[in-house]
Amino acid sequence: MKRISRRDFLRGSAAGAVTLAFGGLMNMPVSASEETRTIKIGTWYDHFYDSTNTDIYDDPSVSDEELAQAHFDIVAEVEETYNVKIEFVNLTWSGVQESINTSVLAGTPDCDIYEVDLSFGIPAALNGFATNLEEVLPADADILSTEMVFSPVDIGVDNGVYLFGSNSGESVYYNTYMLAYNKQILDAAGLESPNDLYERGEWTWDKWREYMIALTQDTDGDGVIDQYGYGSRYDFLIYLMLMSNGTGIAMSENENLSSAEVTEVLDFIYNMYNVDNVAVPWDADDFDSNMNNYMDGNVAFWIDAAWISSQNEDYALDFDVTWVQFPIGPSGNAETNATKNVSSGNAWMIPTGADDPEFIYNVFETWQNWYHGDIELRDGDLTWWEDCAITEENLEVMANVGEKGGFDLWNALSLEWDWTALLDGTMTAAQFQETWKQSVQDALDAFYGG
Repeated sequence: MKRISRRDFLRGSAAGAVTLAFGGLMNMPVSASEETRTIKIGTWYDHFYDSTNTDIYDDPSVSDEELAQAHFDIVAEVEETYNVKIEFVNLTWSGVQESINTSVLAGTPDCDIYEVDLSFGIPAALNGFATNLEEVLPADADILSTEMVFSPVDIGVDNGVYLFGSNSGESVYYNTYMLAYNKQILDAAGLESPNDLYERGEWTWDKWREYMIALTQDTDGDGVIDQYGYGSRYDFLIYLMLMSNGTGIAMSENENLSSAEVTEVLDFIYNMYNVDNVAVPWDADDFDSNMNNYMDGNVAFWIDAAWISSQNEDYALDFDVTWVQFPIGPSGNAETNATKNVSSGNAWMIPTGADDPEFIYNVFETWQNWYHGDIELRDGDLTWWEDCAITEENLEVMANVGEKGGFDLWNALSLEWDWTALLDGTMTAAQFQETWKQSVQDALDAFYGG
C-alpha cells in the first residue's frame, strides 16, 4: 500500500486531526428553515469534503477511493437532512486565532465551528469564547452520554463541555511520544532490553542513566565523543520526564514548577547535559536537528512519535528502532503516571454567540458519521500507524502510552521559556525554578482569567 505522510493522512480523513467515531443514530434537525443555511467551519489547513467539492479527487491526497467516496457522499446526505451547505474555510493558523479573538468577542462569530489547537483553544474556552455544550444539548447527546462520536476535551475545569475531539480506533495513538532506542547499540554493549526491564518494574531513571552513561562513547579513539546516550528535542523530554515522575508544571491554576517533584526532573535533565554529558549538545540554531540526531545511528536513545517516524522514514534506517515506555522517576508510579499529555493537540469548538448551537452540533456530528455506524469501516485501516510503528511490539507500546492522559499546560502559556539555560548549564535547576515560578503563576492567572 502507498505510504503517505502524516499531513496527507490527516488531510485525507474527513475530520483532519480529529477523525470522528460512531454516530449511532442520525440526528434530526432541531431547527429548520426553508432557507438553506451554510455551516461554516474555520480551520488552519484544507479539509475534505464539503459542499464546494464536486469529486473525490478534489482532495489531492486520495489513496483509498472507497473510503474517499464515503467521506464525499456524507455531504449530500447532510445537505438533504438538514437543508444546509457545509463550508470549510482555511483561515490559517494565526487567522483562526484572530477570528476567535475579534468576531467572537464582538458577539458575531465568523464561523459556526472552529478547529483549535489546545494552546489557544483552552484559554478561549476558559474565557467564555466557547459554547458550553452541557447547556445546549440534551442529556442523551452522544458527547454527554455514550461518547461514541465525540469526547469532551479536558481543559482543566469541571463545569462544562467546551471543546471536543474524537473517539476512534486510532484516537488512542494521537499525540503519543515514545522513548526509542537503537537496538544494535544496546545489543553490542550487552545490555538487556529496556522492555524486559519495564515488564519487571526495573526500568527506572537510575537504570536509564546507567545505560546512557555506558553508551556514551568515543568509539574511534580520537578523544571526541561520537556516540551519545541520548539526543532529541527538549520539549519532548520535559513532557515525558514530568509525567514519568507523576508531576507537572501547570496542572491547575497554581504553578507547580517550584515543587520537589519538578526539581527532580530539572536536576536529572541538567545532569544529562552538564554532568554526565550523555546528551548530544543542544543545537540552538537548528531546532529540528536535535530531533533528528538519531538518524545517523550514533544515538542510543531518543524520543519518537508516529509523525516523526513517518517524516524520517524510520522503517528505512539501517538499524532497528525499538520503542519502550518512559522509565519511572523517583516520585513516579507505573500504575498512576500519565503517559500522554492531553493539553496538546487539536479539537473543535462551537463559539459563543453562534446561531442555534444544538443545530450546528447535530449537523456536524452527522457529517462525522460518514461510516453510518460501521465501526469496522471506520477503524479498519490503521496502515499508516502500523507503518510508523514498524513492528507489532512498537504498536503495542504506542497504544499503551495512549491509554493514560495527563493535563499540563506548561508549553501553552505563551512564555518565552529559556530552557537552553538549563541545557547549557547557565542555570541550575534551583535557579531555573526561582527565575520562572512567578512568570508561570502570572501566566496561569491570565490563562484562567484571574
